[in-house]
Amino acid sequence: MYYVGICDDGENICSELEKMVLSYAKEKKLELGTESWNTGEALCEYLRAGNPLDVLFLDIELFRLSGIEVGRFIRGRLEDRRLQIVYISGKASYAQSLFKTQPLDFLIKPVLQAQVNEVLALAVTILGKNETRFEYQSGRDYCYLPYGDIMYFISEGRKIRIVTVNGTREFYGKLKELEKELPAEFLKIHQSYLVHTAFVARYAYEEVELTDGTMLSISKKYRKQVRERLMGSS
Repeated sequence: MYYVGICDDGENICSELEKMVLSYAKEKKLELGTESWNTGEALCEYLRAGNPLDVLFLDIELFRLSGIEVGRFIRGRLEDRRLQIVYISGKASYAQSLFKTQPLDFLIKPVLQAQVNEVLALAVTILGKNETRFEYQSGRDYCYLPYGDIMYFISEGRKIRIVTVNGTREFYGKLKELEKELPAEFLKIHQSYLVHTAFVARYAYEEVELTDGTMLSISKKYRKQVRERLMGSS
């Protein structure tokens, strides 16, 4: 069961988005429930009470508490990194300012059914991957880590270091081979780095900043594809 929230100060927009979400669920035979709010305050109260939410379509230009402020509340106060936030707006000028709230996507109104379908398909894939584990061998031991806990991989000679929200691990391997095995949310930004895009807090042309403040450089070879993935444009 997936729970999808829609927060927009336009009731008609909420209604239209809900129809699109339910249409996708019906087509994919997906068990899915929806909730709608017209203010950021009401949404925050819902989340503060511990109610479940997996995907959130969030209007940026809410009347009092903006969508960006709601996103900061979710990532900061609630420390929720799993909720997939999809910002919606009538303006295209917000992209860079959204990174610290780690959105899944940014859609310009009017939102189309095809866009909703694409976003929900990606969200379901990511949510499913977060419930699976990365398996690796360290010496004679077989070890497991949830994908959702891994911030990035770094190649150091013959070893690969895994940097997680709870510390680091190491194993012998090649980043080139590892890249083929990882879910789509892991992005190669350098010959030595594979980054989990959910932990990217800020993007610049030559580097990314992660949610813990770590700065990683983007090599010239990967700058175009990194921009396309993180900014949604070429």
